[in-house]
Amino acid sequence: MELTFLPEQKTTKRIYRHFTINAHNPVAEITETKKLEFFYIGRNSGHIDNLINAFDSGYAAESTHNAQSMLRRLLSNTNNLTIPDIIIADASAGAENLREFHKFLSNHKLLASVPFVVEGSGLQPADISRYRKFDFIDDIIYLKDYEKKALLRKINFLNKVKEKFVHESANRFIETSMQSRHSSHHYVKRSFDVFTSSLLLLTLSPLFLLIAMAIRLESRGPIFYISKRAGRGYRIFDFFKFRTMHVGADAKIAEISHLNQYSAEQQGPLFIKIDNDPRITKVGVLLRKTSLDELPQLVNVLLGDMSLVGNRPLPLYEAATLTTDEWAKRFMAPAGMTGLWQIKKRGKKEMSVEERLSLDINYAEKYNFLYDMWIMANTPTALFQKTNA
Repeated sequence: MELTFLPEQKTTKRIYRHFTINAHNPVAEITETKKLEFFYIGRNSGHIDNLINAFDSGYAAESTHNAQSMLRRLLSNTNNLTIPDIIIADASAGAENLREFHKFLSNHKLLASVPFVVEGSGLQPADISRYRKFDFIDDIIYLKDYEKKALLRKINFLNKVKEKFVHESANRFIETSMQSRHSSHHYVKRSFDVFTSSLLLLTLSPLFLLIAMAIRLESRGPIFYISKRAGRGYRIFDFFKFRTMHVGADAKIAEISHLNQYSAEQQGPLFIKIDNDPRITKVGVLLRKTSLDELPQLVNVLLGDMSLVGNRPLPLYEAATLTTDEWAKRFMAPAGMTGLWQIKKRGKKEMSVEERLSLDINYAEKYNFLYDMWIMANTPTALFQKTNA
């Protein structure tokens, strides 16, 4: 199947037609970014519908073999050369087929800089961990987790990062993989994360039990607070913490926005941090001041969502405001439990948004294993804070 689509004029209904070369879309929906095109490999009609609703135009092929044929014809059409902005392959294509397809992309200068991601909805947890180790995959995404604007921001960011990484790779500064800056550093960092998080989870299991009992005794609700966060490359994952607030606290954020430590008058990036937040439980106050509420993130580290050291993964409403060239660089570093922001500015009321972001960008520019060890060595003094923000 070779599928492209054109929106029907004067209606929101879409018309599906078979084309080998996509016609220029004359009535593309206007978005806040430049017109984007997708290239999907797979047979999931739901994924195709999601992409059609988000993009101005696109292509779909049932297999990597068909995709190669289509892309060759696209490249040969010199009068109207069209290169997709993102190539999304369903995980059902199989790892070996995806690896071979990536070799095909790498052999074409124009295609080598196109982000190549896998739609991982059908993967089991063990398979996800395995796919994350493949250096030929730029990211794993789950289309159901993205609304239109968030998906387009994600694609724009991946394009910027891939272009930068490919350029630096050509100059031998970094490897072609978007997943890591240095294979040796990546494996040392990941090995250290797995070993340390496993050891700490085992050692601290009695403390986990005591905290869980205290939370349950004080207030009704779940023991763990689980929310969607954006980590490296804006990848969305489930973020774990011990619950420190009353149930339904997220719905009350608008009511207490006037208490935000960060100025609501400023333009640009949005952060929310509230000193002595009235939504916090008594047990929650103790957990926050001692940073014990952060311990469940060791599970995120073990799963590979985060590292022990990195930039804090952000709530989606905060990450959505950091998609400009000026700030997006902070998402090129791994998400972490501790980092520069924690050891230098945590709990300090005078901290500004720009100050916090500059620390994140500073880490993204020069992180390495020894730098991580220095940050970890300075983390204990930052664990206890005067406020419960």
